[in-house]
Amino acid sequence: MQIYLVGGAVRDELLGLPVKDRDYMVVGATAAEMLALGYEQVGKDFPVFLHPKTKAEHALARTERKTAAGYGGFECHATPDVTLEQDLLRRDLTINAIAKDVNGQLYDPYGGQVDLNAQLLRHVSPAFVEDPLRVLRVARFAARFAQQGFKVAPQTMALMQELSASGELEALSPERVWQELDKALGTDCPQVFFEVLRACGALKVIMPEIDALFGVPQPPNWHPEIDTGLHTLLVLKQAAALSDDKSVRFAALLHDLGKALTPKEQWPKHHGHGQKGLTPIRNLCQRLRVPSDFMELALLASDLHQNFHHAMELRPETLLRQFDKADLWRKPERLDKLLLICQADIRGRTGFEQAQYPQATYLNQCFTLTKGVDIKQIVDAGFKGSDIRDQLQKKRVKMLSKFMLNQTVNVTNQ
Repeated sequence: MQIYLVGGAVRDELLGLPVKDRDYMVVGATAAEMLALGYEQVGKDFPVFLHPKTKAEHALARTERKTAAGYGGFECHATPDVTLEQDLLRRDLTINAIAKDVNGQLYDPYGGQVDLNAQLLRHVSPAFVEDPLRVLRVARFAARFAQQGFKVAPQTMALMQELSASGELEALSPERVWQELDKALGTDCPQVFFEVLRACGALKVIMPEIDALFGVPQPPNWHPEIDTGLHTLLVLKQAAALSDDKSVRFAALLHDLGKALTPKEQWPKHHGHGQKGLTPIRNLCQRLRVPSDFMELALLASDLHQNFHHAMELRPETLLRQFDKADLWRKPERLDKLLLICQADIRGRTGFEQAQYPQATYLNQCFTLTKGVDIKQIVDAGFKGSDIRDQLQKKRVKMLSKFMLNQTVNVTNQ
């Protein structure tokens, strides 16, 4: 039995990056031998075992044969005669096909170290096209390692284009697609994930609602970048710079889906695009089985972002309706998330990358004031039922009116 550290742990060590998970490959062993040594078997499709003490994953060396469409359409062969080279050959990228033994000796039969030095994401073998999930994985690696300068090798991009056109992507389960998308949203450059998917033709298959934004123009005086798809990726880039929260990044990605529904004769204007975007957001989230909190924030961002941008022009009653829509009274943490998305929207325009967003301070002040109205005083005054809500609304409107008047006076005096 020989045990090798493999995959991402070796790759990240060589890149000088922190190693989170350590996976091992076992050559020359049987499942019975692993169980006899105290390992716990967890894999159903192929033999994977947890170390009795460290709980690190140890997988028997295996080969795979394509038997059906999709990610799960493989027959695995794991016996003691499967070699290290055979196991590494079935992996997706050369940089993930490097192994290290217990003495620190590296085994790199497919040129992974050369590609690490060249910042290339290159497939190991033509069998790459047998697994459609690899299109999403390569796009995710491109996003993860974009800051290190990694690019997809032209030959690998050609295979990804072949896969995207083959119909194989449709066989992927929604859960697997969301898993890759969720991981991509957590990278430093999530916009690169979508750039790569679009370049290989996969975006129109996986997320056609986003792909439809490319080629849709916007008013150049507000959007020097003009193209809505480009603006969307710029907004995602800004959201990633502002927040690590993946729900914020996801909502930023979807905030302008309604612009794809604007009739061409109305271009480049997009009246009511926030509300038009609600249906495609629901469709996308339901299709990919996106977590409900992600979907709810995305819907609110689409619906409210235009009014938030114009917050200083809104009447007290109108502003309070926005707070009601977002249910901020029960979920006040949503305001900070929505404001981050709005700030990313403003900065996600060519030449506006450092733009300030004074609306954030203004909206926070308005919400803090109105949330501070004491309901107990209203109840103690004898109001009951719906009258309590009416009185609460009146007090909040009165408070906001006074605050807005003071703001106007201060601006005039300046």
